[in-house]
Amino acid sequence: MMQSVIVTIYPLLKDEFDLSFVQIGLITLTFQMTASLLQPFVGTVTDKHPLPYSLPIGMCFTLSGLLLLSIAPSYGILLLSVALIGCGSSVFHPESSRVARMASGGRYGLAQSLFQIGGNTGQALGPLFAAAIILKFGRGKASWFGLAAVLSIVILLQVSRWYKAHIAERVRMHVENEAHRFPAPVVRHTIGILLVLMFSKFFYLASISSYYEFYLIHRFGLSAHAAADLLAVFLFAVAVGTLIGGPLGDRIGRKRVIWVSILGCAPFTLLLPYVSLGWTVALSVVIGLVLASAFPAIIVYAQDMLTHRIGMVSGLFYGFSFGLGGLGAAVLGLLADHFGITFVYQVCAFLPLLGLFAAFLPDVRPPEQATSELRDL
Repeated sequence: MMQSVIVTIYPLLKDEFDLSFVQIGLITLTFQMTASLLQPFVGTVTDKHPLPYSLPIGMCFTLSGLLLLSIAPSYGILLLSVALIGCGSSVFHPESSRVARMASGGRYGLAQSLFQIGGNTGQALGPLFAAAIILKFGRGKASWFGLAAVLSIVILLQVSRWYKAHIAERVRMHVENEAHRFPAPVVRHTIGILLVLMFSKFFYLASISSYYEFYLIHRFGLSAHAAADLLAVFLFAVAVGTLIGGPLGDRIGRKRVIWVSILGCAPFTLLLPYVSLGWTVALSVVIGLVLASAFPAIIVYAQDMLTHRIGMVSGLFYGFSFGLGGLGAAVLGLLADHFGITFVYQVCAFLPLLGLFAAFLPDVRPPEQATSELRDL
């Protein structure tokens, strides 16, 4: 919720600081890069040295960034504030993803979906709250969101205590997983394909999250408030899709979910730039539902391959997703400045076709599940 405040107030920041689309893209790039570059490093460190209290520490970075965002007097300070919020995310995600897996009871897809649904629901609520508070009363009211950060810190202290009490179980699972590794060539091949699919998914999502409001304002003449509400509709669809993707992967296999979710939304993305407002909203909901279902399946798929490196692989994929979002925002902002916002959606419509690469994924199952099936045979 707190991170989505940044995107929602882009129209306000554009007017207040007289920003170009490239500068708007650089704001997203700054946030996404700080939220991505540290994540694999944090995950690698915590694989070897558990840091249960890194969760509330990450939220303290977010709180600092929000407070600075509300009073930033210049574009440079504005970039610093979003960088702090990004650092909070990079510290938080690797260990929190591990905690979700530890608490899953073996239903890894369901746990990952529930974990991600929290983030996606917050992303959907953020624009509504930001539109009602910040867009109405001014950027200084961004500090009110700091209350949510303080509450989060209190909650995460309790989660950290639970995690600390279960560290011995984590060490035992790590030792067991060391004995069930996939061959290195299979791992490299699979991770490479998953990263290509992540590129397809998050580059397209960057076009929605960063520029959907501007697209609606430019193409259909909507107000900033109405555009923010429709962005929230899309983000709610993303949240529902995320909730569906993980359990569905547990039931029918993660490869099938990944294949259908990315390639399956291509017809809808190809239609989006050419339809009326009503159809635009309807198609955005379908795209959000279908495309978002891939991410929990991708994360758990990668974790199943590297069960002895849960923190590293979680940090890599969350970090890669944020980095792609930032890079996508900057590149698409450049395209929007030169060719117009509608052109951005016409080009991005072809990205889901990269879902064809999912055909080359092996059928991966968790090592413990595969071992159990071999015993049954």
